[in-house]
Amino acid sequence: MSELPDATDLALVFKALSNPTRVRILQWLKDPDSFPPQLEPADEVGVCLKHIQARAEVSQSTASQYMAALQSAGLVTSHRIGQWTHYRRNEDRIARLADHIRTEL
Repeated sequence: MSELPDATDLALVFKALSNPTRVRILQWLKDPDSFPPQLEPADEVGVCLKHIQARAEVSQSTASQYMAALQSAGLVTSHRIGQWTHYRRNEDRIARLADHIRTEL
C-alpha cells in the first residue's frame, strides 16, 4: 500500500468495509484481550482466526475470506504461528486513511 492512498486504494478499503461483519471484526480487534486466552498474547501476535471465526459465528472459510479482504486493504496484518494465523489491526494504516479521508474527501 502506498503512503498516500489513491482512488483505487480507497475503493479497496471501502469495499472491505462494505460488509457489516468485517466492520465488526475490525472493531473487535481494537481490544484483542476481549478474545479467549491463547498460547501467545493477543496484544503481541494478534488474535487467532479461530477466535475471530467463533465470535463472528461464520465458517472457517468465510472467516478466512473476510480476513483476506481486510488484509488486502491493508487494514490488518497477519502473523503465522504453526498452523494458526493471527490477525491484528494495522493502526498506522488506519490512522493515515482516517486523516486522508478527513482532509481529502
